[in-house]
Amino acid sequence: MIESYDAAAVRAAEEPLLARERGFTGGLMHTAATALARAAAEEVRTVRGRVVGGAVVGLVGPGSNGGDALHALALLARRGVRPTAVLTSAAVHHGGLAALRAAGGRVLTVDDGAPGEPVWLGHAVAEAFAADVVLDGLLGIGGRGGLRGPAAEIVALLEDLCRTADDAGARGRPARGLRPAVLAVDLPSGVGVDDGTVAGPVLTADRTVTFGVRKSALLLPPAAHRTGRVEVVDLGLTEVLADLDVAPAVRRLAGPDVATLWPRPGATSHKYARGVVGVVAGSAAYPGAAVLAVAGAQRAGCGMVRYVGPQTVAGAVVAAHPEVVAGQDTDVHVQAWVVGPGVAEDDDTQRERVAHVLAAARATATPVVVDAGALALLPERVGPEVVLTPHAGELAALLTRAGLDVAREQVEAEPLRWATEAHRRTGATVLLKGAVTLVVGAEVLSQADASPWLATAGAGDVLAGVLGAVLAGTAAQAGWSDDGTTDAHERAVLVARCAAAAALVHGRAAATDRPVTAGDVALALPGVLAELLG
Repeated sequence: MIESYDAAAVRAAEEPLLARERGFTGGLMHTAATALARAAAEEVRTVRGRVVGGAVVGLVGPGSNGGDALHALALLARRGVRPTAVLTSAAVHHGGLAALRAAGGRVLTVDDGAPGEPVWLGHAVAEAFAADVVLDGLLGIGGRGGLRGPAAEIVALLEDLCRTADDAGARGRPARGLRPAVLAVDLPSGVGVDDGTVAGPVLTADRTVTFGVRKSALLLPPAAHRTGRVEVVDLGLTEVLADLDVAPAVRRLAGPDVATLWPRPGATSHKYARGVVGVVAGSAAYPGAAVLAVAGAQRAGCGMVRYVGPQTVAGAVVAAHPEVVAGQDTDVHVQAWVVGPGVAEDDDTQRERVAHVLAAARATATPVVVDAGALALLPERVGPEVVLTPHAGELAALLTRAGLDVAREQVEAEPLRWATEAHRRTGATVLLKGAVTLVVGAEVLSQADASPWLATAGAGDVLAGVLGAVLAGTAAQAGWSDDGTTDAHERAVLVARCAAAAALVHGRAAATDRPVTAGDVALALPGVLAELLG
């Protein structure tokens, strides 16, 4: 499991280690700068074939990240690299600046009060764009509200140039020399450290060298799209955080976590022990949604699916999946429900079935996946075993119905904030779908497992079925009930992790560099699970 921490936790962990330091050598900044220099040298070699003669420009702001960049530039000078620092603030790290000057590095400045050779802002941008590597050391975990002043202008211009170069054919890799490789120092400057927001210009990194532990922004959207490959430099913070009993702020599941979580049959298992999923989905207008939701549930390993819906849709479902038991009544025994995919606003009967499922599940603590057309029928309060699966537009509509004036664009800009608000107001676990999927409930989890090709009609219906299957199997094997035999918090944590696991499996089923349909994703699920479960 990948774990990340907020800024306050990182500072608390660094404090006792900094208190024991006796100078630069062997300290946290020395370790960080050495790792950063090594990474920069690797990127120079990738571009030029050798390190000697390479050019690295550091964009340097105030604070420790600027010091890391300056010391790294000094170390690179000893390897034959031509280092240049562009200072954007008079509050420069003096130890790092002295080290760079002693190593023969150039120091330019776009701030009137900063030391170094004053240059026009466009000159600084040209120096950076012509380099083999750019180190982004403008802001660290103390930065708030995005970049400002000359730093913001430099980043905006450089980001535009890099995007233009990528569009010309580099496609994110600087091997053709069309643009510099961008290394973020600890995290891309200007992102919200704790919430992943992007308040202004940010220089998209090809690689982020982060120190001690991952920061929350490195896992959270939209900042997670700007980090490139993330490398963690061990500073001993993990042990200190454990001693302080500080929990991670954001987690991300990896393959082995899914292998641990995913329910699988034993030698004596029967179909009911593997989990029965009830599905209320589809309508005359959208029959395919029911077919896809059932496909997701079946191919994710549940023991049985009970479909409840119109006769015409049931016929399509059974034709595609003859194993399904179809009916008209929701008073049936299941371990989890999936409600809402393809349920139209004018289908009063299906909407009544959804409302009945939600009311009955609240009394029995049965897990329910609430998707699409069912989101508007959500009761005012539910338990964490109810998992909402909106995309940004649907979450905005849900919050607007709850009395908040929220637009889709706001959800996309601050997904953690608004998913957390939905969790707080409803009590449900919230799975916010996107290029990076967020799960907010008893824990916050973030999954980034799919290619952009997953943005296709019907993919959300398949995901709803996958989530229904893992919840049903987990509930069946754990014997969930409302009789107090299962710890409520442990169950809520497990629901959140099941949601993240479903997003991971669903994403990997679409991990491709070519177009896919929702049906393709469903067909790929057994192979993905076979690989993950060994």
